[in-house]
Amino acid sequence: MTSVKGRFYPLKSTAKLSAIGAYVPERRLTNQDLEKLVDTSDEWIVRRTGMKERRIAGPEQFSSDLACAAVRDLVVRYQSDLNDTDLVIVSTTTPDYGFPSVSARVQAAFQLKQAGAIDLSAACSGFEYALHVANGLVTSGLHKKILVIAAETMSKVTDYSDRTTCILLGDGASAALVERSEENGAFLGAYMGADGSLGKALYRTGLSTIMDGEKLVDSGKMIQNGREVYKWAVKTVTTGIPELLKNSGLSIEDIDWFIPHSANLRLIEAVFDRLNVPMDKVLYSLEYYGNTSSASIGLALSDAVKEGKIKKNDRLLLYGFGGGLCHCGQVIEWNA
Repeated sequence: MTSVKGRFYPLKSTAKLSAIGAYVPERRLTNQDLEKLVDTSDEWIVRRTGMKERRIAGPEQFSSDLACAAVRDLVVRYQSDLNDTDLVIVSTTTPDYGFPSVSARVQAAFQLKQAGAIDLSAACSGFEYALHVANGLVTSGLHKKILVIAAETMSKVTDYSDRTTCILLGDGASAALVERSEENGAFLGAYMGADGSLGKALYRTGLSTIMDGEKLVDSGKMIQNGREVYKWAVKTVTTGIPELLKNSGLSIEDIDWFIPHSANLRLIEAVFDRLNVPMDKVLYSLEYYGNTSSASIGLALSDAVKEGKIKKNDRLLLYGFGGGLCHCGQVIEWNA
């Protein structure tokens, strides 16, 4: 097995994260609802995952719809002017179409006539990768304002006869504005990596149904080897966070809030127990939203800002991990 790890030592960031927004669909899928679909129970799901509910998109509601709703929430909360946005980046594993992109649909919906549009695919670490790209483009001077969105309708690729995966997944979207700062930039450091040799541990087939010479389950639904992903995630995030802190010139005590991908509460607890970080410093969105893939960190961040937990100048450590298998972490100083 080979692993390529990216060590990123940034130029001094001149980008700030100036606004956050989020959206989840109205329909709730509770543990009691799942008891009617598969052989499971509320007690078992809570004990194994920490999840109680998930939000589920309607039949005619797709990732672009969730993305636009998250952007509208951002605009209302921060009175943000999007007219000078020059790029839209959307992280998604569940696009409405093969093409056009979700980002192009958002660009059209908000009539951002001078903005480019790209989708980014990095599964559950996609929001962090998108923030990393946005920071780099703004800090380099190529762009001034970038709309970064993570939008997922995981329910549309969930096999509701598979009790190991259907209890986990929900739908949601988060949105952030990354723009030029006249003061110090908010992005303090990053760390990322991938191990593509483990791709078969978490996948959904597309044009190909063969990977590394092996036939894949071609259901069109998400397929996961939960044990393999769990072992990889705990090891990867536990070693990745110290590397991220080193790249940021910070210690673990310098971080006010840790926001990992909301994959599974037991996984999160295992990581932070190994790092000796108390769980009261860890934010997650899985209890009532489930695992929303790349949207999960933004949802947790948005809720914590609304609740007044996150204060100006707090240092946040974000860490996404998942399909690819890919991972990406960021340290950000909150100044929105």
